[in-house]
Parts: sequence; structure tokens; C-alpha cells
Amino acid sequence: MAYLSDAELKELTQEERVKALGMTTEQLTGRSMAIEFDPEEEKRFTYPWAPDVDYNKRTEIDADNLTSTEVNTKLRSLMAEGYGSIVIRNPRGKHGLGVGILSRLNLIFEGSLGYFAIGLNDGPNVRINGRVGWSCGENMMSGSIVIEKNAGSTFGAAIRGGDLVCKGSVGSRTGIDMKGGTIIVGGDTGALSGFMMQRGRMIVCGNAGKNLGDSMYDGTIFIGGNIRSLGVDAVPAELTDLDKSWLIRKLGLYGMIPEKGIKHFTKIVAGKQLWNYDNLEPTEKKLIL
Repeated sequence: MAYLSDAELKELTQEERVKALGMTTEQLTGRSMAIEFDPEEEKRFTYPWAPDVDYNKRTEIDADNLTSTEVNTKLRSLMAEGYGSIVIRNPRGKHGLGVGILSRLNLIFEGSLGYFAIGLNDGPNVRINGRVGWSCGENMMSGSIVIEKNAGSTFGAAIRGGDLVCKGSVGSRTGIDMKGGTIIVGGDTGALSGFMMQRGRMIVCGNAGKNLGDSMYDGTIFIGGNIRSLGVDAVPAELTDLDKSWLIRKLGLYGMIPEKGIKHFTKIVAGKQLWNYDNLEPTEKKLIL
């Protein structure tokens, strides 16, 4: 490879700089997603300590005069008694409610929640009839969360599985470090959504802020509205018939198919020109960015 001076590299486009630095020669051959579960082994889909709950057994918690810790403790106590459908009334925007639930459960919040709601969960189906603050569904593993109104920033940070749905708009950094699962937004999303996304799919029916998909490694982002700007190594791709079929099915599950359909959606994927970023010298990294 011919070596170029700093001045010569600065005159090139980003794609030309990438090729000049030899970053597109290796495609990480031999690397693949590890299989974590065997479908034949059903017992491995639940934790051995998870309570055996009955969805038809229903109860309520009035959180008005309870702290977040007291609500979560009461929630686990009721699950241990076999309650599979629990309604929490008057959450009053308390922080950290419904975190660390590692089993099946129908959980309904009649009101709005604060920061870090329903994080570190693996299994429950949650409906929030209000708004949520920052980092809702952080590190979610499986199940579903549906928010009827708006959500704050870092919505679905490091999500690994399941469906995380906000029927309104969300803040910035949606799906940051996303590792799997699906994030669906009925309205708009803020800046740096999909930042360092690794796997999974994100659907935004409205507009996206600046630097969408910045430094994304893999995964797919679908935007129904306008994109203010794309981040580093985020590039448009063809919206295939398979994509359209999947969008209709997934959005249809939550009654969120736009009136004008899904043919207008823009598909964003990783350009994969940063896959060898760690192999570069510090001065070369600056030129790429």
C-alpha cells in the first residue's frame, strides 16, 4: 500500500481515506454470533429460582405512599405467591420500579415512571399507561415493554432481546450499545440514536436527530421520517421485500403501522469501514473520524 502524507489524506473523502488506510481488506472472517440456547432444551429458557405464576391470578399494589424499594419488594412477594398479573397504581414517577424481574409476569403501571424503569428484566410483559424517564428497559433480555406516551433519553440502552415499544417520542441516544431485540418508536427520536449499535433492529416511525447510527457495528435502523444527519459509518441500504414484510408484521403487533404504510421507510446499516478500527495507530484514527 502506498503511504500518503497527512495533508494528502485530509484531501480525500472518508471512503477514500478508509481504503487508503487498508481498512476494507479484512472482513472479520470466522466470527459469528454464539448460540446461547438450544430450542430442544426448554428448561434452559427459565431460571431455576423463578416463581411459578398464574396469569389468571391478578392483584394490585397502590404505590402512592410506598418507596421504590417497598414497591419492588412487594412485587416480588406477590410473584412468590403465584400472582401472574399485577397492576401498580399511583407510581407517581418513582425511579427504578419493576427492575430485575427474571420470570414471566403481566405487569401494568397505571401512571408514569421515573428513571431506570423496568431495567435488567428477562421475561415479563409490561405496559405503562403514561410516560417514562431516562434509560427505560436498560439491558432488557426478553419479554416486552409498551409505553403509551413519551420516553426520555437512552431508551433501551444495551438492550439484548425482546420488544421495547414507545408509542410517543423518545429522547437522544436511543438504543445506545444495542446488542439485540427490537426497539419501536411511534414518534421521533433524538440525536445519536443507535450509537455503537451492535445487533438488533430499531424502528422509528417519525424523524431522527443528528448522528443517527454513529459508529454502529451491525444491526438495522428503519426511519419513517426525516434524518437530520447520519453518524460515522452509518449508510443507507435497500429496503427489501423481506424488510417490508417484517415491518408490517412487527408494527402490526402493536397497532403502529403508519397511515401511509411502510414503503417510505429509510433503512440504515453499518458501512463496516470501522471494523478494523482497533488496529489503527492513534494518528490514523483521527483521520478516519
